[in-house]
Amino acid sequence: MKRSRTARLPRCKSLPEAPGRNVLEPLVRAALAEDLGRGIDVTSAATVPADATCTAGIVARNGGVVAGLPIAALVFELIDSRTTFETGACDGERVEPAASVATVRGNARSIFAAERIALNFLCRLSGIATATRSLVESIAHTKARIVDTRKTTPGLRALERYAVRCGGGFNHRFGLDDAILIKDNHRALAGSSLAHAVREARTRSGHMMKIELEVDSLDDLQEALTLPVDAILLDNMSIDDLGRAVAIVKGSVVLEASGGVNLDNAAAIAKTGVDLISCGWITHSAPALDFGLDIARQ
Repeated sequence: MKRSRTARLPRCKSLPEAPGRNVLEPLVRAALAEDLGRGIDVTSAATVPADATCTAGIVARNGGVVAGLPIAALVFELIDSRTTFETGACDGERVEPAASVATVRGNARSIFAAERIALNFLCRLSGIATATRSLVESIAHTKARIVDTRKTTPGLRALERYAVRCGGGFNHRFGLDDAILIKDNHRALAGSSLAHAVREARTRSGHMMKIELEVDSLDDLQEALTLPVDAILLDNMSIDDLGRAVAIVKGSVVLEASGGVNLDNAAAIAKTGVDLISCGWITHSAPALDFGLDIARQ
């Protein structure tokens, strides 16, 4: 992300690459338009002098992994470029309750106008990063990686997948246009057989396009291994069958486990030896990590 002249963000060795400003700004502007309506915060206009200034801290109410500070900084900048935003933490860093992750200084009305949208982004993305980190840590003793899915909030996929990276996870295909994933419904309308579906996909795609094939039984897995695919998705298989699948494949193709993954079973799935574990709940059901904006004593 291009750094704002009003934001001072620390140099963090492991800072994940945030989406570019060309991606972030339209999302932030849309959120501000939704909240500000005709462009005025009537409460602040009625109660706060126009020239009042203040200093405020953005404070974690709960402990967790931070994600979204560059987005929060952009919110304040777009409201008022004179506002300064100085971070006290890095995206991807775990913070304790009551930790101050940023300090904002400037016109009070401007800060209040930006507050809720900045916190909404920060709370949502930090919740995803925290949920992801919990899964990543649960399988740290294995070779498996946690990857996300397309089960994201409409319009916010780039941000939510950035939050997954902040939590130590990895991204699956971004959308329908950058990789082929042949699922059961595709097979049903492509001649039913795995071989036919894969053959059609290879014929119609370029040499740079990877193909992943979903299977839900060991018999289908055996057939899939005879086909020119780059990865195989093991859909909703039992732990025992996942272990058998790994033994059958013997590292000859990337194996992804998917379906019903959570904190209770992630470690057992990872111990089977699969390469990837895809999980939807880290983006569609992660609880927000609460942050608040506290005005410093004047």
